[in-house]
Amino acid sequence: MLTSLIVLILVVVLLAVLWYLSVRVVREYQRLVLFRLGHCVGERGPGVVFLIPIADQAVRIDLREQFLTIPHQTCITKDNAPIAIDFLIYWQVLDPVASVNHVANFAGASQGLATTTLRAVVGDIMLDDVLAQRERINQVLRSKMDEVTERWGVRITTVEIREIVPPKDVQEAMNRQMSAERTRRATVTEAEGKRQALITVAEGEKQSAILQAEGRRQSTILTAEGERQARILQAEGYALALGTINNVAQTVDTRTMSLQYLDAFKQVGVSDSTKIVVPMEIVEMLRPLGEMIQRATGAPVEVSAVNGEAVVAKAGVTLPN
Repeated sequence: MLTSLIVLILVVVLLAVLWYLSVRVVREYQRLVLFRLGHCVGERGPGVVFLIPIADQAVRIDLREQFLTIPHQTCITKDNAPIAIDFLIYWQVLDPVASVNHVANFAGASQGLATTTLRAVVGDIMLDDVLAQRERINQVLRSKMDEVTERWGVRITTVEIREIVPPKDVQEAMNRQMSAERTRRATVTEAEGKRQALITVAEGEKQSAILQAEGRRQSTILTAEGERQARILQAEGYALALGTINNVAQTVDTRTMSLQYLDAFKQVGVSDSTKIVVPMEIVEMLRPLGEMIQRATGAPVEVSAVNGEAVVAKAGVTLPN
């Protein structure tokens, strides 16, 4: 019984060891590069992969995109200015077999390739362009590195420069330039604000003057229109009055006019004057009135013509013809 138990335990252990050596579970983002007796027989996965114990060996490869940090590298620009640059490299395995067979340490090889390529690229660019053209440097680095890593079955997806540290004297000059530029912008902005304010004030004054002139013009127009209407109404009133007088005068007969003259001569008769001069045209009309005046005043009245005018004399005074 003891011997049988020991044999059973050994069989179970052997089976467990064989299972461990012959079965691999490969995730979706992984691949196994399989070597059988030293010969590469291709890639396997994803899922469960069975291996021949002792004869098969597998290398697990991650297909996800990964990144590699390149620390500060001192480079000399085209105008002999030393600068320190650090950047990131994003890469992804496209061919698992080539990535295992063609390069031993991809991370180390990529770092060495990145530093040498960076120095070559920066050495052909001026310092100002290095500081201002990061995107261009990123594209050049990616394309140059991708040309080399393509044969390793790896693609360089992105290169991103994180920091560029220029020399100390260059930094001081840049700070002074930045301060001067900000001062210039502030001065320009202030001047522009004053100019806009003056333009706005002038525009407001112009609009105010226009409105005032328009108001005065409208007031003058209204005043003139009012005066014109008043004169029109006054003239119409005069016309109506004259028309009324004319209409009334047309109904006045000789007797009525004689009575009017009689009333007027009553007033003349009580005055201190001894002569009354009237137009020649009414001499004939005054002759019959003389008698009426004489009867009214009790004094003798004589109507005669002197130098083409009619003269009415009273108080017994007779004028020559």
